[in-house]
Amino acid sequence: MAGTEEAEKNKQLQDGALPGAVTGRVCVREGQQHRDSFPQYVLDEWTTSSFEELFGSEEWQDITDRLLRKKILEPGCAPRPCWGEQVTVRMQAVVEDRTVVEKDSKLVFVIGEGDVSQALEEGVLSMQKGEVSLLLADSQYTYGHLGREPDIPSWAPLLYQLQLWDVQRKADPQSLPIAERIRIGNHKRERGNFYFQREEYNRAAQAYCMGLEITSAEADEIKDYRLKCLNNLAMVQLKLEQQEQALKTCREALQLDPQNVKALFRCGKVLKLSQGMELLKKALKLEPTTKVRKYSIFYKGHAHCSRSYGNNLLPIIYCHTAKLSVLLLLFSTYRCSCRIV
Repeated sequence: MAGTEEAEKNKQLQDGALPGAVTGRVCVREGQQHRDSFPQYVLDEWTTSSFEELFGSEEWQDITDRLLRKKILEPGCAPRPCWGEQVTVRMQAVVEDRTVVEKDSKLVFVIGEGDVSQALEEGVLSMQKGEVSLLLADSQYTYGHLGREPDIPSWAPLLYQLQLWDVQRKADPQSLPIAERIRIGNHKRERGNFYFQREEYNRAAQAYCMGLEITSAEADEIKDYRLKCLNNLAMVQLKLEQQEQALKTCREALQLDPQNVKALFRCGKVLKLSQGMELLKKALKLEPTTKVRKYSIFYKGHAHCSRSYGNNLLPIIYCHTAKLSVLLLLFSTYRCSCRIV
């Protein structure tokens, strides 16, 4: 009977169920079972202690400040990883009611590339290979005021149990097969999309740039990926009001596909009025059914545009003739100029 109960507890632990019946007890398994099961430790801190108590506990060490803290459960025996190295970790994260919100038995990432939260990057930097630790992170190190729908509320701190499983040098992306480069590049693009949706535009731009660095344009398979990444990067650069960089990015996209509608429209938003109008007309011919048609210019007679700001097209331009004043809406609601892929 006792063996059956212990087996059930082990199963619950592996499945992420952390019942209060085993609080205050350290569960350490031997041999292969010990290495394969995670989380390995069930303590009061992991199961019942309030986060407020843990943030104030003298048994925990500060990593950067008292908003990011850890408690070592099992020490490691190798040097700590460095920025730019690839690490493999086991991790599970819970919110204060102990709902499991993140779990990965083989999470691989490069420290400093923004593929995981700042809490995980800083936490892993403080660990040795083989170390198992609890990591308590304030929301500013995880998902902040936005949280992460549907399971992480705004301003929610997280409690992690981490094991640093492996550390190695980052592989040269150019030495990898094309399929693997595309897989990594798509992951960077998706991470950029995540930051874009959170309006963290600088971090989104960083992710898109890293995705582009991983690939080159000599293969057709990579061409489609690069177009998506370039268009997303241009959108972010426009959000950051980096017009020159956005123009350069759009032109690079148009070198790959001269008829790419999104690149044409975004390029047109930056160019001088006359050049921008030519790109707008070209884009309309390529995709005449889009919503942009009703926002294009309606000429009656010889309209003369009398209002602009510098070299940039305006979302709103007033054109005057002797008898007519036409309000022109360009790009402001066009779906291609505000979506990422």
